[in-house]
Amino acid sequence: MAASRPYVAKITDMHFSVSLLSVALLAGCAAPSTKPDLDANANANAPASLQTTQTPQETQNTASASHDAAFADWLKEFRSSARAAGIGESTLARSLDNVSFLPRVIELDRAQPEFTRAVWDYLDRTVSAQRVAMGREMLQRVRSEAPGVLQQQPTVPPEVVVAIWGMESNYGSNFGNTSTVDALATLGFEGRRASWARNELLAALKIVERGDIAPEQMIGSWAGAMGQTQFLPSSFLAYAIDGDGDGRRDIWNSLPDVVASTGNYLAKSGWQAGQPWGVEVRLPASFDYGRADPSVVRSGTEWAAEGLTTVDGSGLPELPNASVLLPAGARGPAFLVGANFRAILKYNNSTSYALAVGSLSQQIAGGPPVVTPWPRDMLPLSHAEVVQLQEALGARGFSSGAADGLFGPATRSALRAYQRGAGLTADGFPNAALLRRLLQP
Repeated sequence: MAASRPYVAKITDMHFSVSLLSVALLAGCAAPSTKPDLDANANANAPASLQTTQTPQETQNTASASHDAAFADWLKEFRSSARAAGIGESTLARSLDNVSFLPRVIELDRAQPEFTRAVWDYLDRTVSAQRVAMGREMLQRVRSEAPGVLQQQPTVPPEVVVAIWGMESNYGSNFGNTSTVDALATLGFEGRRASWARNELLAALKIVERGDIAPEQMIGSWAGAMGQTQFLPSSFLAYAIDGDGDGRRDIWNSLPDVVASTGNYLAKSGWQAGQPWGVEVRLPASFDYGRADPSVVRSGTEWAAEGLTTVDGSGLPELPNASVLLPAGARGPAFLVGANFRAILKYNNSTSYALAVGSLSQQIAGGPPVVTPWPRDMLPLSHAEVVQLQEALGARGFSSGAADGLFGPATRSALRAYQRGAGLTADGFPNAALLRRLLQP
């Protein structure tokens, strides 16, 4: 079902159509008066019954007309730059003649999520028993419908590709219904990442120009990600592959193309054949939790020499460049992750996402879920509370940079320094109890 559009500004092409001329006339009505000031003063001094004012509806209509005219001007300029970049007139007409401004896209782009989902809540939702069961069915489907792709791209295991497919669109059942061209034109005109969106819109036109997909079929999320595994247009140009041999790269309708393109993305992001994405481990009692950091990299053999084992007590896999991951701090599960975990992060730079893909793929292939219990009594911090945490750390002399509500490496380092000084386990994991302690006088 197509997305409803409560307010759209339809633009035809750079030639003046009747509708665009109407917009221009309305915009002209809203322009500053060129009459002498005497006219304005006369209106101001006239009796109230004779003064001319706009009703709220008229004011709104004037603002809408002005906005539509500005979007038309932006689109005309973009069309000119796209033409200079080699986009043909037919593609420009098919893609941009009926482009729409989508106010809802701007609302979503400007929204700042106030609350952070705990990693265990995220995994509960994304790595459900139902999704695992469906993933096993889809793995068999991939082996049946895309055997040639699997033979040509043996680097990335098919269960990993299937896991990403499940995460991104629930195996193709829900990949969005927003026009990619409309979304990116909206963000390019008015979004907080206008330059980025403009470049992605140009990439989208190049996809249409090549003949991979018609612009009206190029649909996805409000943020411009497309198809069953949610490629941005620039990623599509870089990684998409024609897996079924029909001459087009179609990640909307062709399962072989979806599988080939996703596997190629991971392979070119550094996926190492024969290595796991990671493994759940147990840490020795003497482990320094400050070393659970992406910057501390050792081989599996070296970590084993420090006393790390898998949760079932077996030896660690030989991961050449592995680090310890504590997604819920010292009280939660621990993982040893390597190059393939980092490749998943290049697909979506979220630790929770990469962990979900790893766990889902592992279970699809018949492996175990996460064994160690999550500390479900610990409350994650909201965006506003992270700001409080950063300010409190700074007030105590542990600088974490700008108090921006984003929990990055600088904030984690400052929090660990505070924990060490307070005699606490220095895992750098933020939670409500730590914040309360920091806020005490």
